Amino acid sequence: MSRPLGRPSFGTLRHVTAVVDLSLLTEPVARLDAVHVTRGESVLLRDVFWQLNAGERWVVLGANGAGKTTLLQVAAGSIRPTAGRVELLGEPLDGADLDDLLPRVGWASAALADRLPTDERVLDVVLTASYATVQRGAERYDAVDEERARDLLLQLGCRALVERRFGTLSEGERKRVQLARALMTDPELLLLDEPAAGLDLGGREALLQMLGRLAQDPQAPAIVLVSHHVEEVPAGFTHALLLREGAVVASGPIREVLRSSLVSTCFGMPLMVFRRGERYTARAALLRLP
Repeated sequence: MSRPLGRPSFGTLRHVTAVVDLSLLTEPVARLDAVHVTRGESVLLRDVFWQLNAGERWVVLGANGAGKTTLLQVAAGSIRPTAGRVELLGEPLDGADLDDLLPRVGWASAALADRLPTDERVLDVVLTASYATVQRGAERYDAVDEERARDLLLQLGCRALVERRFGTLSEGERKRVQLARALMTDPELLLLDEPAAGLDLGGREALLQMLGRLAQDPQAPAIVLVSHHVEEVPAGFTHALLLREGAVVASGPIREVLRSSLVSTCFGMPLMVFRRGERYTARAALLRLP
């Protein structure tokens, strides 16, 4: 494999001879129109309309079972909706060549991490994303691939981990390696499913700082991050979508959506949302006793 090289910016070099500023593109990265997803008698998503544009950084919030991961899977093209229309990277999902389309989407999730071999070298964990495999085999990588993987690990604070085995890493180290892996293919869309889950306070804040830097990089891909907690929204994120029982409660610019009334509806209890700078916190609202 070979790729044009320049100064990498969190792995967002494009597969062209010059770096493209994604924020200048007008084509929607993903669009969902009246999307339903059902499994048996369960409705996982209902009548979802959503458009994600280049340069946008979205957080998707909701309680357990709200449909957040299903929404990410639909947006990634990894599952087909029961009804409705999905466009991914300018192509209708029905009839699209998924072998060509899906490598253009970066993905990091606990489910993927569980598939990564614990005895695999960290450098190889990142490299194998180029072939959409989870373990190094007969595929060939050249010097430019290895240089890119090392650069990504360096930028994400993983320089000392390159030769380590994936199974020896802490949870926070694994999260950073997964982010490097997700960026390895120069994705046009980056999907992060609960990236801060399982981290202690220090690990969470270190990861959110990295994601905040990525969010503010004009060369970065469009980003969607799923979480249960407003405290896990990185600085620099521009939009929010709230899900409840598979339906959209609110969607739009983050300061318009992350309001106490809307977040309360999303989670089904009275909540107070506070903003300090570009970070958010939420607390249960105090109720007067009769």
